[in-house]
This record gives sequence, C-alpha cells and structure tokens, in this order.
Amino acid sequence: MSYLSVKETALKWDISERSVRDYCQKGRIAEAFLIGKTWSIPDNATKPTHIPRHSNQPRILHNVLRDEKIHSVTGGIYHKIQIELTYNTAPIFASKESS
Repeated sequence: MSYLSVKETALKWDISERSVRDYCQKGRIAEAFLIGKTWSIPDNATKPTHIPRHSNQPRILHNVLRDEKIHSVTGGIYHKIQIELTYNTAPIFASKESS
C-alpha cells in the first residue's frame, strides 16, 4: 500500500492541509498514522464527510468532554480541566499527608 502526505492529500481532495491534519488527529481517516510529526495517509483513503462546526443544536458538555477524551485532544476543555484539577488538588493531598 502506498501512502500520501498531508499536502498531497489536501490537493487530491481540494481542501486545506489543516483540515486533513484535523481529520487525521480525530481518527476520521482510516489507517492514517503518524511517523514523528508527519501523517501518512493511504492513497485509497476516502474524504470524510464535512461536519459543520456550528449548528442550531446546543452542544452538550458531557458529549464534548467524552469526545475530547476519546480522541486525546490537547488544548480542549477536557485537557484544561485535567490540568486545573491536578494543580488545585495537589495542595489538598499534601496537607493531608503531613497531618
């Protein structure tokens, strides 16, 4: 099987390179994988259908958190909550251990 780069895939599908990287990161392109910082995309991969970012339906926080956890999204709300809770609960546990 031969593989294409992000740039080649973007030209083939007539979309931006950023969109291709986003599809790869979210697992929407089957069998795409990282080598270092470079995505390798099968040449027979199909273009994922576009999901609009903004819709009239409200986003449910639980669904957003679950999706970000499943896809290991960094910089999202799930990641931010993990960092904040870790930072803010460490002093609580440290004070309990010293008593």
